[in-house]
Amino acid sequence: MSSSPWNPGAYLTYASERTQPFIDLLQRTQPPEATTIIDLGCGPGNGMPILRAMYPHAQIIGVDSSAEMLERAAVSTEADSGIRYVHADIRDLSLEALGLDEPVDLVVSNAALQWLPDHRALLPQLMELVAPGGTFSVQIPGNFNAPSHRLLAEHAAKPEFARHIDPDSLLQPTAELTDYILDVAQPGWTVEAWETRYHHILQGEDPVFQWISSTAARPVLQALPDAEREQFVADYTAALREAYPQSRIGTILPFRRMFFIARREG
Repeated sequence: MSSSPWNPGAYLTYASERTQPFIDLLQRTQPPEATTIIDLGCGPGNGMPILRAMYPHAQIIGVDSSAEMLERAAVSTEADSGIRYVHADIRDLSLEALGLDEPVDLVVSNAALQWLPDHRALLPQLMELVAPGGTFSVQIPGNFNAPSHRLLAEHAAKPEFARHIDPDSLLQPTAELTDYILDVAQPGWTVEAWETRYHHILQGEDPVFQWISSTAARPVLQALPDAEREQFVADYTAALREAYPQSRIGTILPFRRMFFIARREG
């Protein structure tokens, strides 16, 4: 994941819309008795109340590579002694690094793995964190062909901007759902998967830019010098307004998300 600072406040502007896929994932997951849980890429902790409500007695570990996100998460859940946080890169995770002696009942990740270009190669390693009888549940965006992301790539490729941007730092398109199914369909595991296209109704001025500026567009915006950033924002925002016109009820943002669950035999 990127080491540049995250802005938890900006990310949480649309907290309910970002949290709904996590709720949908967990409702489908439903391990009967999950007493130990790892949340990979927990961000500012907006999913922790959902985990706690569904698993009131579980010990939960939130993992994130952003100190800013974890600081916000720790404040929001400081009264819950059953939740702790680990500042770590998902690529380097092990039971020892998490302070655990044995695998856990549930490993869950909501819109985090896509930040790792090699995330598909990591899936077997992450699945080893799951105990027999446990579950590995993932939600990952599948929106890279949408106008928001295509326009971002097109504008970032313009010479006046591209010379400031490291292509390796940009968020790469995710694979297709069938690829992820095959990745986790290992001997001793059963798999289910689905996708959902949400239609978020966003309010405010330039809400699609506000949405994406704290996620996929963040590396681009942070890489640009002030003058170039100002021009990029003006150009990109204008293009987004045309692609996502405001309606009488707000700006409608379709957003495709992919879900897959692998259950380990007991």
